[in-house]
Amino acid sequence: MKVLTIIGARPQFIKAAVVSRAFKEHRPDVQEIIVHTGQHYDANMSDVFFDELEIPRPDYNLGIGGGTHGQNTGRMIEKLEGLMMEVQPQWVLVYGDTDSTLAGALAAAKLHIPVAHVEAGLRSFNRRMPEEINRVLTDHIAEILFAPTETGRQNLLNEGIAEEKVKLVGDVMYDASLFYKEKARKPQLPAELDIKDGDFVLCTIHRAENTDDSQRLKNIFQGLGDSGEVIILPLHPRTRAKIADYGIAIPENVWVIDPVGYLEMVWLEANCRLVATDSGGVQKEAYFHGKFCVTLREDTEWVELVDIGANRLVGVNPRLIAESIKEGSAIDCSGTPYGMGDSADRISKILK
Repeated sequence: MKVLTIIGARPQFIKAAVVSRAFKEHRPDVQEIIVHTGQHYDANMSDVFFDELEIPRPDYNLGIGGGTHGQNTGRMIEKLEGLMMEVQPQWVLVYGDTDSTLAGALAAAKLHIPVAHVEAGLRSFNRRMPEEINRVLTDHIAEILFAPTETGRQNLLNEGIAEEKVKLVGDVMYDASLFYKEKARKPQLPAELDIKDGDFVLCTIHRAENTDDSQRLKNIFQGLGDSGEVIILPLHPRTRAKIADYGIAIPENVWVIDPVGYLEMVWLEANCRLVATDSGGVQKEAYFHGKFCVTLREDTEWVELVDIGANRLVGVNPRLIAESIKEGSAIDCSGTPYGMGDSADRISKILK
């Protein structure tokens, strides 16, 4: 059985690697062909990235990226359609909510190739987010929908998707966190920053709704500064440039460092006191490591974390950001909203 896996960003490689390992262990009948659309160019995706994380290299790299959402999606559909006609897969496997996800699903649907969607059913109910559009459309194209949570499963049923298509399997990123936890390593930090386990806050800021709005970004840094806590902020060059353009002064308690690799990020998540982020994935990873999360957004796809008190939505209100960082404490991670760490095994066995 041929499975064509389509991914376009570094987090998707990590998710797909978990499922690829499950195919090798449980499904010798599966021939997986991995396609990287090139949506996100990432200098960290060197040979070291694939070797250290034990991730299979893509069989095809389409080199599509750098355009608008419409341009990228259209080009991907064209290239993927030709590739699917050549490879003739029995399944097309897509992950998450990127433009690559939607392009892969649309190209497959037009060729009557069944689509399986990993991370199906996530909803922020914010249609201004391109990711939300990608999720909804992909879910309504897919033949099998692998929901990571009960909330996701209910969202799909509420939208009229047939129950037999929806499979509650847990979250592949929980599988990944268990696999990579022992491989984590401390990143290179400034010599004058002497941190100990649990005495710093990890922060990430990358979402366009925050970085492309000068007032929202100013408010975030005001809240971080007012907290008075030691904050480590791995920052993408694009966000650095925005900060300079807006003339935002970085508070003294915020230590900006270069972007880190996945294993370094795991170390920071495992050793911080709490997390402040606008990333969907990092919200979940904070929970996997038992850390309270202050979410710099007004909404989240991971509503179950808010419900159990592990995640607090603060938007970009400086007072709420500062107060939540000061008050955040250890959380109860005894529940299993994301499964038992065997999601990839379940996925591999369901595909027929």
